Amino acid sequence: MFKPEQMSRLLIAASRDQMGPVVAELYRRKLFHVEEFVEAGSEGYEGFKIGTPLSGANEKSTDLIKVRAIENTVSVHADDIASVKTFKQAEIAAKIERELPALEREVEELTARRSQLDTRLKECEQKIAEITPFVAVPVDLDLYHGYKGFTALAGYVSREVILSVPNELYFSKGKEKNFLVVIVPNDQKSEVERALAEAAFQSVAIPVESGSPTTRIEFYRSQATTLGSEIAEINEKLTGIRTKHAEFLVACEEFLKAEVEQTEAPLRFATTKQMFVAEGWVPSENVDEVSNALTQVTGGKIYVTTLPIDLEHDAVPVEYNNPDFSKPTQMLIDLYSRPKYTELDPTLLVAIVFPIFFGLILGDVGYGLILLAMALGLRKFVTGEEGRQLLAVLRNASIMSIIFGLLFSEFLGFELPWNPIIFSRHLPIGTTEAGGAGSAIPALLIMSIWIGILHISLGRVIGMYDHAKQDHGEHRTKAVMANFGWLAVMWGILVAIWSNVTMPYMPDLTKLPIVAVGFNLGTYIGGALIIFGVLCIARDSVLEVIELPTIISHVLSYARLVAVGLSSVAIAMVINYIAIGMFISPALKELSLVGIVMIIVGVVIFIAGHTLNLALGLLGGGLHSIRLHYVEFFTKFYKGGGRKYIPFGMKRRFTED
Repeated sequence: MFKPEQMSRLLIAASRDQMGPVVAELYRRKLFHVEEFVEAGSEGYEGFKIGTPLSGANEKSTDLIKVRAIENTVSVHADDIASVKTFKQAEIAAKIERELPALEREVEELTARRSQLDTRLKECEQKIAEITPFVAVPVDLDLYHGYKGFTALAGYVSREVILSVPNELYFSKGKEKNFLVVIVPNDQKSEVERALAEAAFQSVAIPVESGSPTTRIEFYRSQATTLGSEIAEINEKLTGIRTKHAEFLVACEEFLKAEVEQTEAPLRFATTKQMFVAEGWVPSENVDEVSNALTQVTGGKIYVTTLPIDLEHDAVPVEYNNPDFSKPTQMLIDLYSRPKYTELDPTLLVAIVFPIFFGLILGDVGYGLILLAMALGLRKFVTGEEGRQLLAVLRNASIMSIIFGLLFSEFLGFELPWNPIIFSRHLPIGTTEAGGAGSAIPALLIMSIWIGILHISLGRVIGMYDHAKQDHGEHRTKAVMANFGWLAVMWGILVAIWSNVTMPYMPDLTKLPIVAVGFNLGTYIGGALIIFGVLCIARDSVLEVIELPTIISHVLSYARLVAVGLSSVAIAMVINYIAIGMFISPALKELSLVGIVMIIVGVVIFIAGHTLNLALGLLGGGLHSIRLHYVEFFTKFYKGGGRKYIPFGMKRRFTED
């Protein structure tokens, strides 16, 4: 539960002729995390080399590339396939040999034809764009070409131009740009170009066409329409292929991917001409299962043994070992860093505490119900594993938000028909009544401080446990005592404060007997704890002493559980006051056309305001809750950096073993 899955290091050795059955069985079991063989510096493997792929690897890789190309062309993705139909391996292998070449040929022909049509369509669009500026000129396009002594110029100018040389000029004034066409003698072309340059002339190409511009544009538009229809027909055919062959294609990809991974597995083994050796990791409880299975498929012609594990140097892969309730939270832990094999796994703690923190911040029945409905409803549309885990975390958090909403007596900023069971967070907004959260804020803040004290203390205790398990010799003693020192300083400060200041919901030590200089026994006990703690910290690392102020800042950081929650309540109450108190209620007293408009405005403000506040509450509740874990909690004990357990094999959806 608090430790990762226990792993054993397995060594497998057999003759090369047994490589195929061994690879197939390991792939089918999906338990063996392969340790990559590296030739350089592999002690005990002198004379071994990296293996070569099994027969058929190239053909299967080629087929896989073909299938993925077809899938990409017809927009097929395995996550979009909801069908549970599965193919037997022999069946899918036969269909690949029989149907894949024809399907590939059909898709290639269609895509090649579509590419040609797309090119022609773009050419038509380009022709239309080139001819369009000349529509305003009442001259056929073929009259711009074919002269030996004259040159035609066309383009945009900033103003009307008057030329001093003989010319034929047409000027069209536009809203944004002015268009000009001029035909001038070749020997005076340079002079004309200088005059046009003064008018910011921007030249455009004169189309090599015949007939009027309008006629040519209509011709190309007609062609573009025909080409668009042909492209649409091809797209319909590709859509038909996707509909008809989607299940077959994803099954092909899954089957071929499995075949390629198996045929390329020897690239991760150590081999000689006669034998191969594979090392990897298997969950300890499955060692016998894997050993017996390999012995059976090879007829006993194999050697399987467990190797000793050096926890200081071996990078043992980590597989979570958590109850179903906390498994979705593994996504949040991976987002930070997977735990090392030798340290405590905090997933279960986060799975319990994160929703509580979220509920404390967004403790509202209405918001909680909306988020719960959203988390459950989106499961139909989210197929990825990480997305579904995030929705499960949101589900748990929204349930806690509902529970705390009942305890706080809150529903969309309104007070429920009973008094708050723990503390009231209602503020005097839109009312002159006293009390509410104003009188409960000190108690709420002290509650958050207590949460911080206990949470951080738990982190330090776990840190002591982790160092006791992971470290050795004198370093272990120093590290354990340093964590105890941090605890001693924090609790020493608290005892000293409680001995001099009376605070609600906290121990009152002010009545302890006076010892000396006006300070009571508790003050001296607290001071002794602080001094002892500082010495323990300095013994491990003197530089750590400068971090002592973080004890106070980290504890006070938990006040955000109250502060962010109160801000959400305040926004909700302001929205209610504006929407109902200022618009809807006055309009209902004397209903009129203006009153109806006011009601509509009030409803819009109510919906939009609460939608925005819900989004802020979701963002604030999630970010602040996880921040308290990542920054204030994990930094007390958690190192992370674990290596993910990736067993050799595949979870099949569309094919059967």
